[in-house]
Parts: sequence; structure tokens; C-alpha cells
Amino acid sequence: MWIDERGSEVLDLPECRRLLALGAKRHHHGHLGVPTDSAPLVLPVDYVVHDSEVVIQIGERLFDKVNGRIVAFQVDYSFDGLARDGGSPEGRWSVLLRGLASEIDWPAAGSHFPEPRVAEPGHRLVGVRGDVVTGRRLRPPGPDEGNSD
Repeated sequence: MWIDERGSEVLDLPECRRLLALGAKRHHHGHLGVPTDSAPLVLPVDYVVHDSEVVIQIGERLFDKVNGRIVAFQVDYSFDGLARDGGSPEGRWSVLLRGLASEIDWPAAGSHFPEPRVAEPGHRLVGVRGDVVTGRRLRPPGPDEGNSD
């Protein structure tokens, strides 16, 4: 296990992929980071994992901004003791996936569809390829850490 300079555990690729799939199974939303001319745009989205891609459902305007471009997708989980799923041994973690976004044909997607929780999710399916996948497990501060007294 590798701990970075901030005290976070750096996750290996299989663990990152497992946590992405776990987040999708538990219906956690992720955040899609989209490049624009003026500044990056970050939007919450529901997702599923299909093979090594994250699949999202979006509308036309957002599709025009992401199709054929490198985007980022991040999902975080923080167990605070009040989680509906009764908690998780994974604790607090974050996984970031960066890669090419491209349209997925609806029939080719089979049964791998996200379950959007917005009124009008759009009609385009987009897969975000996992070209670069990184993750961190955040550890709570020890008894002597975090106190500046």
C-alpha cells in the first residue's frame, strides 16, 4: 500500500475499478468534468459501468460538448455513520477516470443503462473510456493529527 504526502492511500487500478462498479451498483452519482472554451464545467450524473467504461445518459447540448473529447468523471463516497446502506468497509474514497467520451449505440449497450434521477435526462448514451484511472482512500486523522492547539 502506498500513502501519498497528504496521508491518503493511493488505490491500484483493480481497486479503482471495483469501487467505480460498487458506486454504480449503489446508485451513487458521479461528476462529469467537461472542457469548455471559458472554464471547465462539472455536472452531477448517474452512471453505470460497462466493461472498462463509465456510461452516462445526457442531452443534446451536453452531448455536443463531450462527444469525441477528453473528459473527466469522478465518484466519491463518504461514510458518515448515517448511510442508508448501513455503512461500508471502504470508508471514504474517491476515484477519478479520464478518457475519451464517445456515443454508444442504444442496442449495443444491451442492458447497461444508467438510471437517471432527473426529470429530463436526455436521449444520448455516452461511454467515457478509462484511459487514466486513479483513486484515493481517505483516512481519518490520527489522535495527534488535525489539532493545531
